[in-house]
Amino acid sequence: MKLLKKLAWTTVLAASIGTAQAQTVLNNWVFNPLGDGFENGQQVNEYLDVNGNAFITLNPTGDNSFTFNEYAVFNIAQADSNGSYFPVTHPGGNISAIFQGYGTGTLGGEFTFTGGTIRMYQNPTWGEYGTSAGIYGADLGNLIATFNVLSGGGEVDAEGNPVSNGQVSVFAEADAGSLAEGYFFRGNGDDLSQEAILAFAFTNANTLGNPTQTLVSEIACQFGGFTGAGCNGTAYANAPGEYFFIGGNGQFKLNETEGEVPEPGSLALFGIAMLGAGMAARRRATKS
Repeated sequence: MKLLKKLAWTTVLAASIGTAQAQTVLNNWVFNPLGDGFENGQQVNEYLDVNGNAFITLNPTGDNSFTFNEYAVFNIAQADSNGSYFPVTHPGGNISAIFQGYGTGTLGGEFTFTGGTIRMYQNPTWGEYGTSAGIYGADLGNLIATFNVLSGGGEVDAEGNPVSNGQVSVFAEADAGSLAEGYFFRGNGDDLSQEAILAFAFTNANTLGNPTQTLVSEIACQFGGFTGAGCNGTAYANAPGEYFFIGGNGQFKLNETEGEVPEPGSLALFGIAMLGAGMAARRRATKS
């Protein structure tokens, strides 16, 4: 299997995962939200900030086990939490993403992604994110990146909600050419669209008790195809153990490390505790 450059999509609780990944994070890379090349790009010290919301549906499969579907939208508006938002005075400043994942889990235990897709967009009209346009405004404009989910997961309580300040990991991959040219660059100017990429994400997820009607109609009803409360003329309310909204925020990073692409089964990591175990498993696989 060919070597890939790893692209880490990370949503974190605090600095606790920084130690585990400090030696692999690519610093001082370049992102151009307009897509018109390296020279006009913005230097990123470490990461792009992301924030968003997701709608989860659970389907019991016996005992405490379940299958699930997740439909999420994200906005990407600045780098390194520096408060310097991407350009808003001309087209191209709004970068957003949609995520659809599915998998299996156990109430009061862990869940695992077994597939899905992440798509990133450059929206030519600033401020569409969070509106009723498209899918919450997150899927409008130019498609600039597509990743296929391999695995990942997290911990849930007895009702299927992410544990307090719960971390969710996501692994995904993109072949060379699945990133549009002109957006993502190494510090030396190399366009990352020419590389095959492994994506890795952490999401700091918390149950969202009172989603707005726009969020319900756009994410649950339209994106998720939900037909229950909030989509049939009745008021929406989370139904723990069945369906609910979560909110999250985090970081989008690039990873400097090269290595063989892990098999999907080896990517089922759950939070920080399992991160170290997964890294050890990959080291053992390399030695064998």
